[in-house]
Parts: sequence; C-alpha cells; structure tokens
Amino acid sequence: MDSLTQIVLGAALSAAIAPAGHRRAALLAGAALGTLPDLDVIPVNLLTDDPVARMTWHRSLSHSLLVLPFVAWAVWAWFRRRGGRVAQSPRRWFWAMQAALLTHPILDAFTVYGTQLLWPLTVRPVMWSSIFIIDPLYTVWLLAACIWAWFARAKASAQPALLLGLALSTLYLGGSLWAKQRTERAAQPALLAMGLADAPRFSVPMPFNILLWRVVAMTPEGYVEGERSLYADRGPMRFQAYRSDVDAYRQVAAYPAVARLAWFNHGFMKAEQRDGQLVLSDLRMGLEPDYNFRFVVARRGADGWSEVPAQQLQWPWQAADRLPAMWTRIWNEPAAAVGTADAGAPSAQ
Repeated sequence: MDSLTQIVLGAALSAAIAPAGHRRAALLAGAALGTLPDLDVIPVNLLTDDPVARMTWHRSLSHSLLVLPFVAWAVWAWFRRRGGRVAQSPRRWFWAMQAALLTHPILDAFTVYGTQLLWPLTVRPVMWSSIFIIDPLYTVWLLAACIWAWFARAKASAQPALLLGLALSTLYLGGSLWAKQRTERAAQPALLAMGLADAPRFSVPMPFNILLWRVVAMTPEGYVEGERSLYADRGPMRFQAYRSDVDAYRQVAAYPAVARLAWFNHGFMKAEQRDGQLVLSDLRMGLEPDYNFRFVVARRGADGWSEVPAQQLQWPWQAADRLPAMWTRIWNEPAAAVGTADAGAPSAQ
C-alpha cells in the first residue's frame, strides 16, 4: 500500500495499544514503524542497478513475518533500556511496536505486487490482490482517527475514535475480499465456456476502488482479459484475447532474470518483440496495452535470441484518458454485453 496508508495504520494501532498518556508519542512511533519496511528500497537501490533485482528484492527481507518480530523486539528493547515511556509501560509498548510493524507486510499482501511474507523461504510471494495500492476509502478512516487522537491526546474520546477507524478500515478490507469472490464467481462461467476453467488467472481491482475489477487468465497463445463492475454489470462476463510470443518466451525462460520474474509474478507475463528486442510485461499491474513493469531481457541476432542485461522500459500511462473512462465504466455496463448470447466467447487480436 502507499506510504500514507501504512503510516496511519501503524500510528492508529500503536496509539490504540499504548497508554493514553503516551498517545502522541505512540502516534509518532507507530507512523515511523509503519513506514520502516518500505525503506528497503534505499539499500536495494544502492546495492544494484538491475531493475529485476530491485523489483523482486523489494518486499522481501524487510517484509518477512519471520524477521520483523525480532526487529520490533530489538527496537522495543533499545528504547526500554533508555528509560522513558517504554520503560514505564513495557508490555503495552511491546505490543504496540509489534502491531505497527507486522501489519505493514500483511496489508501489502492484500495488493497484487507480491509480498515475501516467509522470506528467506523460497515460496512465491503472496498476492491476495483484493485492494489497489491506493484506496482512499480504506485510508480515510485511519487518517481521521489519527487526527482526532492527536488533538484529543489523553481524552476519553481518542480511544473510541481509534478503534472505530481501525474497525471501519478492516471492514472495508473484508469487503474487498467479498468483492473479489463475487468477481471470480462471475468470471467462472465465461472461462469454462472457453475451456479455461483451470487456467492460471488472477483478479485485481482497478485503481482507487473495489467496484470495478479486471480478470486475466493465461492461454496457450497468450491470455484473455475481462472487466467486471459489481455495481453495473448484470450480463455474462466478456473477455478479449491477446497474443503473447510464447515461442520466444520458451527460448529465454531459463535466463536468470526471466526465471526470477516468472517466480515473482507467478508467470503472469506477456512477451513481445520490439525493434529486435524481447520485452516482458508484468500483466498484474496496468491495463492493456499499458503496464507498469516492462523489461527488455534478450536481443535477436542471426543465431536467435541472446541474453542482455535486463532493462526496464517506461511507457507513459495515459491517466488523463484512463481514469475518467474507468469512472464511467464503474456505473455503466457496456451496451454490447447486455443480453448477448455469446458473451463468453473471446475475440482474437
């Protein structure tokens, strides 16, 4: 999730657990601990300029549930030895620090990026993908609670405000899982009709909401992509088919950078040739044809593909065009999809 969300989540949890007389200090401590794991980008970027390494090392050690409890304990022990507030109420501060730090990777796991909750175990990153990395309706309750608690200090009204903010944000997060389940249930009949009932797939909400969803399923030739508005759509879900250069991908699959990407993104990639180069796009983040993460991994020569140092490409995302169209799509079902008998059939591209 974005930094503001992590800051206010950590602050609200810490302030709700710490003694009332320490509330402002707990808000500041929770905010710092809530954003601490994302500072891993600083050492990673200093240690390597490999864009694949930078992408896949983020949310690893610094987000591991096998590591962070010891980090929280070390921070707590250091402050306890120094005396002050932590020494005055060590038990409550211990749990305040643990909660502020450990909820960061758990919340990140609800996004699609991929969080290595069990690092250094080599299990694939967790991507529950039920919420976008920025969602105001999750964050606003926590922000309001923190602002109230900051000005209320030790007053009795601060604790209910914090608990209410945490409850409403958690309820919204639970609602995102319910929305995801509804989306996948709507996609299943169309995918079954295409022979893709068991195909690898993922669903993810569009930016800033949990009403409009995108579903992608892999096929032998590439992948299919569909949209679902939980507010507007009533007809069968429709999918558009897209091709990927699967032959070229097979030839480069053993390259270390390609294998690392496939492990990290669960194989949800498309391959395409551009100007004699092979470009891999992460299908999880973006929308056809614009994706956030694209990497050149090979160059074509007389003897076929040859490995090159991974290079990340930048394609500008046309937000000025995309966001208004997305907003309109939330509230309106496309006319072509209403009552169409062959709504499950993909069209080729």
